[in-house]
Amino acid sequence: MADTGYMARKSVADIVGSADVDEGHKLSKTLGATSITAMGIGAIIGAGIFVLTGTAAAQFAGPSIMLSFVLGGIACAFVGLCYSELAAMLPVCGSSYTYTYATLGEVFAWIIGWDLILEYAMGAATVAVGWSGYIVSLLRNVGIDIPPMLAAAPGTVVKLADGSTITGLVNLPAILIVAILTAMLVMGTKESARINNIMVAVKLTVVVAFIVIGAFFVRQANWHPFIPANTGQFGNFGLSGILRGSAVVFFAFIGFDAVSTAAQEARQPQRDMPIGILGSLVICTILYILVAGVLTGLVPYGDLNVPDPIAKGVDAIGLNWFAILIKIGALTGLTTVILVLLYGQSRIFFTMSQDGLLPQFFARVHDRLHTPYLSQMLIGTVVAIVAALTPIGVLGEMVSIGTLFAFILVCGAVIYLRRSDSEAARPFRAPGVPVVPVLGILFCLLLMAGLPLVTWLRLFVWLVIGLAIYLSYGRHHSVLRHPERKHR
Repeated sequence: MADTGYMARKSVADIVGSADVDEGHKLSKTLGATSITAMGIGAIIGAGIFVLTGTAAAQFAGPSIMLSFVLGGIACAFVGLCYSELAAMLPVCGSSYTYTYATLGEVFAWIIGWDLILEYAMGAATVAVGWSGYIVSLLRNVGIDIPPMLAAAPGTVVKLADGSTITGLVNLPAILIVAILTAMLVMGTKESARINNIMVAVKLTVVVAFIVIGAFFVRQANWHPFIPANTGQFGNFGLSGILRGSAVVFFAFIGFDAVSTAAQEARQPQRDMPIGILGSLVICTILYILVAGVLTGLVPYGDLNVPDPIAKGVDAIGLNWFAILIKIGALTGLTTVILVLLYGQSRIFFTMSQDGLLPQFFARVHDRLHTPYLSQMLIGTVVAIVAALTPIGVLGEMVSIGTLFAFILVCGAVIYLRRSDSEAARPFRAPGVPVVPVLGILFCLLLMAGLPLVTWLRLFVWLVIGLAIYLSYGRHHSVLRHPERKHR
Protein backbone atom coordinates (compact mmCIF):
# COMPACT_ATOMS: atom_id res chain seq x y z
CA MET A 1 0.00 0.00 0.00
CA ALA A 2 1.06 3.61 -0.42
CA ASP A 3 2.79 5.02 2.62
CA THR A 4 3.97 8.58 3.06
CA GLY A 5 5.91 7.81 6.22
CA TYR A 6 9.69 7.67 6.14
CA MET A 7 9.64 4.17 7.62
CA ALA A 8 7.68 2.77 4.66
CA ARG A 9 9.13 -0.62 3.88
CA LYS A 10 8.54 -3.53 1.53
CA SER A 11 7.34 -6.86 2.83
CA VAL A 12 9.25 -10.02 1.96
CA ALA A 13 6.39 -10.96 -0.38
CA ASP A 14 6.68 -7.58 -2.13
CA ILE A 15 10.41 -8.02 -2.72
CA VAL A 16 10.21 -11.61 -3.95
CA GLY A 17 7.24 -10.72 -6.12
CA SER A 18 9.14 -7.84 -7.70
CA ALA A 19 11.22 -10.40 -9.58
CA ASP A 20 8.10 -11.37 -11.51
CA VAL A 21 7.89 -8.38 -13.81
CA ASP A 22 7.02 -7.89 -17.43
CA GLU A 23 9.33 -9.07 -20.19
CA GLY A 24 10.63 -5.58 -20.88
CA HIS A 25 12.19 -5.43 -17.40
CA LYS A 26 13.23 -9.08 -16.91
CA LEU A 27 16.83 -10.24 -16.52
CA SER A 28 17.65 -13.70 -17.89
CA LYS A 29 18.58 -16.51 -15.43
CA THR A 30 21.94 -17.71 -16.73
CA LEU A 31 24.24 -17.97 -13.67
CA GLY A 32 24.99 -21.15 -11.70
CA ALA A 33 26.87 -21.67 -8.43
CA THR A 34 30.21 -22.01 -10.22
CA SER A 35 29.81 -18.74 -12.11
CA ILE A 36 28.64 -16.93 -8.99
CA THR A 37 31.59 -18.26 -6.96
CA ALA A 38 33.94 -17.24 -9.77
CA MET A 39 32.31 -13.81 -9.83
CA GLY A 40 33.01 -13.45 -6.11
CA ILE A 41 36.63 -14.56 -6.51
CA GLY A 42 36.89 -12.20 -9.46
CA ALA A 43 35.85 -9.28 -7.26
CA ILE A 44 37.79 -10.22 -4.12
CA ILE A 45 41.10 -11.39 -5.60
CA GLY A 46 42.45 -8.30 -7.27
CA ALA A 47 43.38 -4.95 -5.80
CA GLY A 48 43.74 -6.43 -2.32
CA ILE A 49 46.49 -8.85 -3.30
CA PHE A 50 48.10 -7.04 -6.22
CA VAL A 51 48.12 -3.48 -4.84
CA LEU A 52 46.85 -2.90 -1.30
CA THR A 53 48.72 -5.71 0.49
CA GLY A 54 52.05 -3.96 0.02
CA THR A 55 50.71 -0.53 0.93
CA ALA A 56 49.06 -1.73 4.16
CA ALA A 57 52.14 -3.73 5.18
CA ALA A 58 54.56 -0.85 4.53
CA GLN A 59 52.51 1.90 6.17
CA PHE A 60 50.49 0.24 8.93
CA ALA A 61 51.04 -3.41 9.91
CA GLY A 62 54.37 -4.82 8.68
CA PRO A 63 54.43 -8.65 8.53
CA SER A 64 51.39 -8.71 10.82
CA ILE A 65 49.35 -7.73 7.78
CA MET A 66 48.58 -11.45 7.83
CA LEU A 67 46.65 -10.85 11.05
CA SER A 68 44.86 -7.94 9.39
CA PHE A 69 43.53 -10.33 6.79
CA VAL A 70 42.53 -12.79 9.51
CA LEU A 71 40.57 -10.01 11.24
CA GLY A 72 38.93 -8.98 7.98
CA GLY A 73 38.10 -12.58 7.13
CA ILE A 74 36.47 -13.16 10.53
CA ALA A 75 34.31 -10.05 10.12
CA CYS A 76 33.33 -11.15 6.62
CA ALA A 77 32.48 -14.67 7.79
CA PHE A 78 29.78 -13.34 10.11
CA VAL A 79 28.52 -10.90 7.50
CA GLY A 80 28.68 -13.55 4.77
CA LEU A 81 26.36 -15.87 6.70
CA CYS A 82 23.86 -13.00 6.96
CA TYR A 83 24.20 -12.21 3.25
CA SER A 84 23.62 -15.87 2.41
CA GLU A 85 20.35 -15.99 4.34
CA LEU A 86 19.06 -12.79 2.78
CA ALA A 87 20.21 -13.62 -0.76
CA ALA A 88 18.43 -17.00 -0.62
CA MET A 89 15.37 -15.57 1.10
CA LEU A 90 15.07 -12.55 -1.20
CA PRO A 91 16.32 -13.79 -4.60
CA VAL A 92 16.23 -10.47 -6.42
CA CYS A 93 19.02 -8.14 -7.45
CA GLY A 94 19.80 -5.10 -5.34
CA SER A 95 22.27 -6.30 -2.73
CA SER A 96 22.14 -4.71 0.72
CA TYR A 97 19.88 -2.01 -0.74
CA THR A 98 17.05 -4.53 -1.14
CA TYR A 99 17.62 -6.05 2.28
CA THR A 100 17.52 -2.64 3.95
CA TYR A 101 14.26 -1.85 2.13
CA ALA A 102 12.67 -4.88 3.82
CA THR A 103 13.79 -3.81 7.30
CA LEU A 104 14.60 -0.19 8.07
CA GLY A 105 12.43 1.21 5.30
CA GLU A 106 12.73 3.32 2.17
CA VAL A 107 14.78 6.23 3.48
CA PHE A 108 17.48 3.94 4.84
CA ALA A 109 17.31 1.83 1.67
CA TRP A 110 17.99 4.98 -0.35
CA ILE A 111 20.90 5.89 1.92
CA ILE A 112 22.52 2.48 1.51
CA GLY A 113 21.80 2.47 -2.23
CA TRP A 114 23.43 5.89 -2.56
CA ASP A 115 26.34 4.62 -0.48
CA LEU A 116 26.74 1.61 -2.79
CA ILE A 117 26.77 3.88 -5.84
CA LEU A 118 29.81 5.67 -4.42
CA GLU A 119 31.39 2.42 -3.22
CA TYR A 120 31.12 0.59 -6.55
CA ALA A 121 31.95 3.51 -8.83
CA MET A 122 34.97 4.63 -6.81
CA GLY A 123 36.04 1.01 -6.41
CA ALA A 124 35.93 0.39 -10.15
CA ALA A 125 37.80 3.62 -10.86
CA THR A 126 40.43 2.81 -8.23
CA VAL A 127 41.13 -0.61 -9.70
CA ALA A 128 41.19 0.81 -13.23
CA VAL A 129 44.00 3.15 -12.18
CA GLY A 130 45.87 0.18 -10.68
CA TRP A 131 45.30 -1.77 -13.91
CA SER A 132 46.83 1.11 -15.82
CA GLY A 133 49.99 0.97 -13.71
CA TYR A 134 50.48 -2.75 -14.32
CA ILE A 135 49.86 -2.59 -18.08
CA VAL A 136 52.35 0.26 -18.44
CA SER A 137 54.93 -1.78 -16.50
CA LEU A 138 54.29 -4.93 -18.53
CA LEU A 139 54.49 -3.14 -21.88
CA ARG A 140 57.77 -1.59 -20.77
CA ASN A 141 59.13 -5.12 -20.22
CA VAL A 142 58.47 -5.94 -23.87
CA GLY A 143 59.92 -2.70 -25.21
CA ILE A 144 56.77 -0.59 -25.54
CA ASP A 145 56.79 2.71 -23.67
CA ILE A 146 53.57 4.61 -23.04
CA PRO A 147 54.24 8.34 -22.44
CA PRO A 148 53.96 8.80 -18.64
CA MET A 149 51.81 11.91 -19.00
CA LEU A 150 49.17 9.79 -20.83
CA ALA A 151 49.02 7.17 -18.06
CA ALA A 152 48.52 9.36 -14.98
CA ALA A 153 45.86 11.74 -13.68
CA PRO A 154 46.31 15.51 -13.95
CA GLY A 155 48.60 16.80 -11.23
CA THR A 156 50.12 13.38 -10.53
CA VAL A 157 53.91 13.59 -10.40
CA VAL A 158 55.54 10.64 -12.20
CA LYS A 159 59.19 9.82 -11.58
CA LEU A 160 61.09 8.80 -14.71
CA ALA A 161 63.95 6.30 -14.99
CA ASP A 162 66.56 9.08 -15.20
CA GLY A 163 65.36 10.58 -11.92
CA SER A 164 63.47 13.47 -13.47
CA THR A 165 59.73 13.99 -12.97
CA ILE A 166 56.77 14.77 -15.20
CA THR A 167 53.18 15.74 -14.46
CA GLY A 168 50.33 13.53 -15.64
CA LEU A 169 47.75 14.73 -18.15
CA VAL A 170 45.19 11.90 -18.49
CA ASN A 171 45.08 8.19 -17.74
CA LEU A 172 44.28 6.69 -21.13
CA PRO A 173 44.82 2.99 -20.22
CA ALA A 174 42.25 3.36 -17.44
CA ILE A 175 39.73 4.74 -19.94
CA LEU A 176 40.47 1.86 -22.32
CA ILE A 177 39.86 -0.97 -19.85
CA VAL A 178 36.63 0.54 -18.53
CA ALA A 179 35.34 1.03 -22.08
CA ILE A 180 36.13 -2.56 -23.08
CA LEU A 181 34.48 -4.10 -20.01
CA THR A 182 31.44 -1.85 -20.31
CA ALA A 183 30.97 -3.06 -23.90
CA MET A 184 31.23 -6.68 -22.71
CA LEU A 185 28.56 -6.14 -20.05
CA VAL A 186 26.25 -4.44 -22.53
CA MET A 187 26.56 -7.44 -24.85
CA GLY A 188 25.29 -9.90 -22.26
CA THR A 189 25.66 -11.33 -18.76
CA LYS A 190 26.24 -14.92 -19.90
CA GLU A 191 29.08 -13.96 -22.20
CA SER A 192 30.66 -11.73 -19.56
CA ALA A 193 30.42 -14.49 -16.94
CA ARG A 194 32.12 -17.00 -19.26
CA ILE A 195 35.05 -14.66 -19.90
CA ASN A 196 35.20 -13.83 -16.21
CA ASN A 197 35.49 -17.55 -15.36
CA ILE A 198 38.49 -17.87 -17.68
CA MET A 199 40.19 -14.80 -16.20
CA VAL A 200 39.58 -16.04 -12.66
CA ALA A 201 41.21 -19.39 -13.52
CA VAL A 202 44.29 -17.60 -14.89
CA LYS A 203 44.48 -15.32 -11.89
CA LEU A 204 44.20 -18.14 -9.35
CA THR A 205 46.90 -20.12 -11.16
CA VAL A 206 49.30 -17.18 -10.94
CA VAL A 207 48.49 -16.47 -7.28
CA VAL A 208 48.98 -20.11 -6.27
CA ALA A 209 52.22 -20.26 -8.27
CA PHE A 210 53.49 -17.18 -6.42
CA ILE A 211 52.69 -18.80 -3.07
CA VAL A 212 54.28 -22.15 -3.94
CA ILE A 213 57.43 -20.84 -5.66
CA GLY A 214 57.86 -17.84 -3.36
CA ALA A 215 57.73 -20.03 -0.24
CA PHE A 216 61.11 -21.54 -1.17
CA PHE A 217 62.76 -18.09 -1.20
CA VAL A 218 61.29 -16.61 1.99
CA ARG A 219 63.79 -15.01 4.38
CA GLN A 220 62.42 -15.53 7.87
CA ALA A 221 64.42 -12.55 9.10
CA ASN A 222 61.99 -10.33 7.17
CA TRP A 223 59.22 -11.47 9.52
CA HIS A 224 60.97 -10.04 12.57
CA PRO A 225 59.61 -8.15 14.32
CA PHE A 226 56.30 -9.73 13.31
CA ILE A 227 54.37 -6.85 14.90
CA PRO A 228 56.57 -3.73 14.56
CA ALA A 229 56.51 -1.35 17.50
CA ASN A 230 53.96 1.44 17.31
CA THR A 231 55.44 4.80 16.33
CA GLY A 232 53.33 6.66 18.89
CA GLN A 233 50.53 7.41 16.43
CA PHE A 234 47.33 5.37 16.19
CA GLY A 235 47.42 3.02 13.21
CA ASN A 236 51.17 3.21 12.63
CA PHE A 237 52.20 -0.36 13.48
CA GLY A 238 51.60 -2.16 16.74
CA LEU A 239 48.14 -3.57 17.49
CA SER A 240 46.41 -0.46 16.17
CA GLY A 241 48.38 -0.91 12.94
CA ILE A 242 46.86 -4.36 12.49
CA LEU A 243 43.41 -2.79 12.86
CA ARG A 244 44.23 0.06 10.47
CA GLY A 245 45.68 -2.37 7.94
CA SER A 246 42.55 -4.51 8.12
CA ALA A 247 40.34 -1.46 7.54
CA VAL A 248 42.42 -0.43 4.50
CA VAL A 249 42.52 -3.84 2.81
CA PHE A 250 38.82 -4.34 3.52
CA PHE A 251 38.39 -2.64 0.16
CA ALA A 252 39.02 -6.06 -1.35
CA PHE A 253 36.24 -7.84 0.55
CA ILE A 254 33.57 -5.96 -1.38
CA GLY A 255 33.33 -9.03 -3.61
CA PHE A 256 30.57 -11.06 -2.02
CA ASP A 257 28.42 -7.92 -1.72
CA ALA A 258 28.72 -7.57 -5.48
CA VAL A 259 27.82 -11.26 -5.88
CA SER A 260 24.53 -10.77 -4.07
CA THR A 261 23.44 -8.38 -6.83
CA ALA A 262 23.28 -11.41 -9.18
CA ALA A 263 20.50 -13.20 -7.26
CA GLN A 264 17.81 -12.40 -9.84
CA GLU A 265 19.97 -13.93 -12.59
CA ALA A 266 20.85 -17.09 -10.65
CA ARG A 267 19.27 -20.32 -11.91
CA GLN A 268 18.70 -21.67 -8.37
CA PRO A 269 19.23 -18.67 -6.06
CA GLN A 270 18.32 -20.52 -2.84
CA ARG A 271 21.17 -22.96 -3.47
CA ASP A 272 23.57 -20.99 -5.66
CA MET A 273 23.80 -17.74 -3.68
CA PRO A 274 25.03 -19.19 -0.33
CA ILE A 275 27.54 -21.39 -2.19
CA GLY A 276 28.80 -18.46 -4.25
CA ILE A 277 29.03 -16.00 -1.38
CA LEU A 278 30.62 -18.22 1.29
CA GLY A 279 32.71 -20.26 -1.15
CA SER A 280 34.38 -17.21 -2.69
CA LEU A 281 34.95 -15.66 0.75
CA VAL A 282 36.68 -18.73 2.23
CA ILE A 283 38.89 -19.32 -0.82
CA CYS A 284 39.96 -15.69 -1.05
CA THR A 285 40.68 -15.14 2.65
CA ILE A 286 43.00 -18.16 2.75
CA LEU A 287 44.82 -16.95 -0.37
CA TYR A 288 45.18 -13.44 1.06
CA ILE A 289 46.84 -14.71 4.23
CA LEU A 290 49.23 -16.96 2.32
CA VAL A 291 50.19 -14.27 -0.21
CA ALA A 292 50.76 -11.72 2.56
CA GLY A 293 53.02 -14.18 4.38
CA VAL A 294 55.11 -15.00 1.33
CA LEU A 295 55.34 -11.37 0.19
CA THR A 296 56.54 -10.01 3.53
CA GLY A 297 58.98 -12.92 3.74
CA LEU A 298 60.47 -12.06 0.35
CA VAL A 299 60.75 -8.28 0.72
CA PRO A 300 61.30 -6.16 3.86
CA TYR A 301 57.89 -4.64 4.60
CA GLY A 302 59.22 -1.09 4.44
CA ASP A 303 60.02 -1.56 0.74
CA LEU A 304 56.49 -2.62 -0.23
CA ASN A 305 54.88 0.80 -0.56
CA VAL A 306 54.71 0.47 -4.35
CA PRO A 307 51.83 0.04 -6.81
CA ASP A 308 53.01 -3.43 -7.86
CA PRO A 309 54.19 -5.19 -4.65
CA ILE A 310 53.75 -8.72 -5.99
CA ALA A 311 55.98 -7.96 -8.96
CA LYS A 312 58.54 -6.56 -6.52
CA GLY A 313 58.34 -9.80 -4.58
CA VAL A 314 59.02 -11.83 -7.71
CA ASP A 315 61.96 -9.59 -8.58
CA ALA A 316 63.43 -10.53 -5.19
CA ILE A 317 63.22 -14.18 -6.23
CA GLY A 318 65.25 -13.38 -9.35
CA LEU A 319 63.04 -15.10 -11.93
CA ASN A 320 62.47 -12.49 -14.65
CA TRP A 321 60.11 -14.69 -16.68
CA PHE A 322 57.95 -15.16 -13.61
CA ALA A 323 57.82 -11.39 -13.04
CA ILE A 324 56.21 -10.99 -16.47
CA LEU A 325 53.79 -13.81 -15.71
CA ILE A 326 52.84 -12.18 -12.41
CA LYS A 327 52.10 -8.88 -14.12
CA ILE A 328 49.86 -10.68 -16.60
CA GLY A 329 48.11 -12.36 -13.67
CA ALA A 330 47.74 -9.02 -11.90
CA LEU A 331 46.18 -7.48 -14.98
CA THR A 332 43.78 -10.40 -15.22
CA GLY A 333 42.94 -10.09 -11.53
CA LEU A 334 42.30 -6.36 -11.68
CA THR A 335 40.24 -6.79 -14.84
CA THR A 336 37.83 -9.17 -13.12
CA VAL A 337 37.39 -6.75 -10.22
CA ILE A 338 36.45 -3.89 -12.55
CA LEU A 339 34.08 -6.22 -14.43
CA VAL A 340 32.16 -7.27 -11.31
CA LEU A 341 32.00 -3.75 -9.84
CA LEU A 342 30.62 -2.30 -13.09
CA TYR A 343 28.13 -5.17 -13.22
CA GLY A 344 27.02 -4.69 -9.61
CA GLN A 345 26.65 -0.93 -10.04
CA SER A 346 24.23 -1.27 -12.96
CA ARG A 347 22.12 -3.90 -11.15
CA ILE A 348 21.73 -1.64 -8.12
CA PHE A 349 20.66 1.19 -10.43
CA PHE A 350 18.26 -1.27 -12.10
CA THR A 351 16.52 -2.16 -8.84
CA MET A 352 16.40 1.41 -7.49
CA SER A 353 14.87 2.53 -10.78
CA GLN A 354 12.21 -0.18 -10.62
CA ASP A 355 11.36 1.11 -7.16
CA GLY A 356 10.89 4.61 -8.59
CA LEU A 357 13.73 6.13 -6.59
CA LEU A 358 15.70 6.76 -9.80
CA PRO A 359 14.35 7.54 -13.30
CA GLN A 360 13.06 4.61 -15.40
CA PHE A 361 16.00 5.19 -17.74
CA PHE A 362 18.12 3.02 -15.44
CA ALA A 363 15.75 0.02 -15.63
CA ARG A 364 15.43 -0.10 -19.41
CA VAL A 365 16.51 -3.52 -20.70
CA HIS A 366 17.63 -4.16 -24.28
CA ASP A 367 15.09 -6.24 -26.25
CA ARG A 368 17.69 -8.66 -27.64
CA LEU A 369 20.61 -8.52 -25.22
CA HIS A 370 18.45 -8.49 -22.04
CA THR A 371 20.87 -6.17 -20.26
CA PRO A 372 20.29 -2.70 -18.74
CA TYR A 373 22.35 -1.22 -21.55
CA LEU A 374 21.66 2.49 -21.10
CA SER A 375 22.57 2.61 -17.42
CA GLN A 376 25.58 0.35 -18.06
CA MET A 377 26.92 2.74 -20.69
CA LEU A 378 26.31 5.78 -18.46
CA ILE A 379 28.08 4.11 -15.53
CA GLY A 380 31.01 3.12 -17.74
CA THR A 381 31.36 6.66 -19.01
CA VAL A 382 31.36 8.21 -15.53
CA VAL A 383 33.81 5.64 -14.13
CA ALA A 384 36.15 6.09 -17.10
CA ILE A 385 36.21 9.87 -16.64
CA VAL A 386 36.84 9.59 -12.89
CA ALA A 387 39.60 7.01 -13.40
CA ALA A 388 41.24 9.14 -16.08
CA LEU A 389 41.35 12.32 -14.04
CA THR A 390 41.67 11.29 -10.36
CA PRO A 391 44.75 9.93 -8.50
CA ILE A 392 44.41 6.45 -7.02
CA GLY A 393 45.05 7.66 -3.46
CA VAL A 394 42.03 9.95 -3.56
CA LEU A 395 39.81 7.28 -5.14
CA GLY A 396 40.53 4.48 -2.69
CA GLU A 397 39.85 6.37 0.54
CA MET A 398 36.04 6.12 0.41
CA VAL A 399 35.49 2.49 -0.50
CA SER A 400 36.14 0.61 2.75
CA ILE A 401 33.92 2.74 4.98
CA GLY A 402 31.03 2.47 2.53
CA THR A 403 31.40 -1.30 2.41
CA LEU A 404 31.46 -1.63 6.19
CA PHE A 405 28.43 0.64 6.54
CA ALA A 406 26.47 -1.55 4.14
CA PHE A 407 27.53 -4.72 5.96
CA ILE A 408 26.25 -3.40 9.30
CA LEU A 409 22.80 -2.81 7.86
CA VAL A 410 22.75 -6.30 6.31
CA CYS A 411 23.47 -7.91 9.69
CA GLY A 412 20.74 -5.79 11.25
CA ALA A 413 18.33 -6.88 8.51
CA VAL A 414 18.70 -10.55 9.47
CA ILE A 415 17.85 -9.82 13.10
CA TYR A 416 14.87 -7.68 12.10
CA LEU A 417 13.40 -10.14 9.59
CA ARG A 418 13.68 -13.07 11.99
CA ARG A 419 11.12 -11.21 14.11
CA SER A 420 9.03 -9.28 11.57
CA ASP A 421 8.73 -12.12 9.01
CA SER A 422 9.38 -15.16 11.16
CA GLU A 423 7.15 -17.42 9.01
CA ALA A 424 8.84 -16.57 5.70
CA ALA A 425 10.61 -19.41 3.89
CA ARG A 426 14.36 -19.44 4.52
CA PRO A 427 16.14 -21.95 2.25
CA PHE A 428 19.36 -21.02 4.05
CA ARG A 429 19.35 -19.99 7.71
CA ALA A 430 22.33 -18.23 9.27
CA PRO A 431 23.30 -20.13 12.43
CA GLY A 432 23.39 -18.57 15.88
CA VAL A 433 21.05 -15.64 15.30
CA PRO A 434 21.19 -13.08 16.87
CA VAL A 435 24.76 -13.77 18.06
CA VAL A 436 26.26 -14.13 14.55
CA PRO A 437 24.80 -10.89 13.09
CA VAL A 438 25.63 -8.97 16.29
CA LEU A 439 29.24 -10.15 16.04
CA GLY A 440 29.23 -9.08 12.39
CA ILE A 441 28.06 -5.60 13.39
CA LEU A 442 30.66 -5.30 16.15
CA PHE A 443 33.54 -6.41 13.92
CA CYS A 444 32.49 -3.93 11.21
CA LEU A 445 32.31 -1.11 13.76
CA LEU A 446 35.75 -2.11 15.01
CA LEU A 447 37.21 -1.85 11.51
CA MET A 448 35.44 1.46 10.86
CA ALA A 449 37.07 2.82 14.02
CA GLY A 450 40.43 2.24 12.35
CA LEU A 451 39.68 4.70 9.53
CA PRO A 452 40.67 8.39 9.74
CA LEU A 453 38.17 11.15 10.53
CA VAL A 454 38.44 12.69 7.06
CA THR A 455 37.06 9.48 5.56
CA TRP A 456 34.02 9.69 7.83
CA LEU A 457 33.50 13.35 6.84
CA ARG A 458 33.60 12.56 3.11
CA LEU A 459 31.05 9.80 3.58
CA PHE A 460 28.81 12.19 5.51
CA VAL A 461 28.94 14.83 2.75
CA TRP A 462 28.12 12.24 0.08
CA LEU A 463 25.15 10.94 2.07
CA VAL A 464 23.82 14.48 2.60
CA ILE A 465 23.90 15.03 -1.17
CA GLY A 466 22.07 11.75 -1.68
CA LEU A 467 19.41 12.60 0.89
CA ALA A 468 18.74 15.90 -0.91
CA ILE A 469 18.18 13.97 -4.17
CA TYR A 470 15.83 11.56 -2.43
CA LEU A 471 13.76 14.35 -0.92
CA SER A 472 13.51 16.22 -4.21
CA TYR A 473 12.88 13.22 -6.51
CA GLY A 474 12.83 9.73 -5.00
CA ARG A 475 10.09 10.11 -2.40
CA HIS A 476 7.77 11.72 -4.97
CA HIS A 477 8.22 8.89 -7.51
CA SER A 478 8.45 5.94 -5.13
CA VAL A 479 6.48 2.91 -6.31
CA LEU A 480 5.97 1.88 -2.68
CA ARG A 481 4.32 5.22 -1.90
CA HIS A 482 2.59 5.47 -5.29
CA PRO A 483 1.86 1.87 -6.45
CA GLU A 484 -0.16 3.10 -9.43
CA ARG A 485 3.18 4.08 -11.06
CA LYS A 486 4.60 0.53 -11.07
CA HIS A 487 6.21 -0.41 -14.43
CA ARG A 488 4.53 2.55 -16.06
